[in-house]
Amino acid sequence: MSVTSYSSIARDGDLAQLVGLRHKHFIISLQAGAKFETHRGILLHDALIGKPWGTQVFSHINAPFYLLQPSLADLVNELPRTTQILYPKDIGFILVTVGVGPGQKVMEAGTGSGSMTTALAYAVGPEGRVITYEVKPDVQNLARKNLTRFGLESRVDFKLGNIQEGIDETDADFFFLDLPNPYDYTTQVRNALKPGGFLCCLIPTFNQVEKTLYSLYRDKYAFVEVCEIFLRYFQPIPNKLRPTDRMVAHTGFLLFARRIEPSEDPRGRELAEEVGPEISIKEII
Repeated sequence: MSVTSYSSIARDGDLAQLVGLRHKHFIISLQAGAKFETHRGILLHDALIGKPWGTQVFSHINAPFYLLQPSLADLVNELPRTTQILYPKDIGFILVTVGVGPGQKVMEAGTGSGSMTTALAYAVGPEGRVITYEVKPDVQNLARKNLTRFGLESRVDFKLGNIQEGIDETDADFFFLDLPNPYDYTTQVRNALKPGGFLCCLIPTFNQVEKTLYSLYRDKYAFVEVCEIFLRYFQPIPNKLRPTDRMVAHTGFLLFARRIEPSEDPRGRELAEEVGPEISIKEII
């Protein structure tokens, strides 16, 4: 299965999205000889393979569908899940902010159902590597199945274990923490990052953010930022443009930081004061 096909036509093995009436959509893997059955009729895969993307197709009872390539957001939203997934609004901002790209080595702890794992594997390309830690075998197995479905599992190393006991890897470009207590792991993550590497934490509450900030400054991170992202859609009707009735509001705080290498040179003291406040261990405790 391929989620990264750049062909202008649908091919055997590609992931395809069928969008029907009222935007009801399905994601399938095209396989020669197979058929897709829906309450709006049956579509033969052989009739879809070879058609240009964006083509309108019809089931055996003439129900209309559009044949499209699924976007990364489509894949993330359609993941089978047992845990809360990240929303595309957060994933996109994270990837751009930390600059995840082809060939990089990136890491995460808290694989969950694999939404962020999917996005990272997609972004690093076939030459990159994603290492993801999870403590629950059943959760990890589901994430592995999701990545396999999208044809991205070859880019991912699934590791079963608690990062509090240590992290095997070093020199990571980026580390994503999606754990309820990220402040307990900033030391381990620092050792896994390359100098200048990025850390991002997804944190649901104020008090967890506060504890994490203390931990970051204690462990010599800098350029720390905290934000949250709201997303509001509008009804795309020219003469009735208005917000939709539902809005994706607070899903979590995003906390960004970078590993720095503090200098003993007194000339660096002014810069150190700019990139992070001096917080004593007594304040942390």
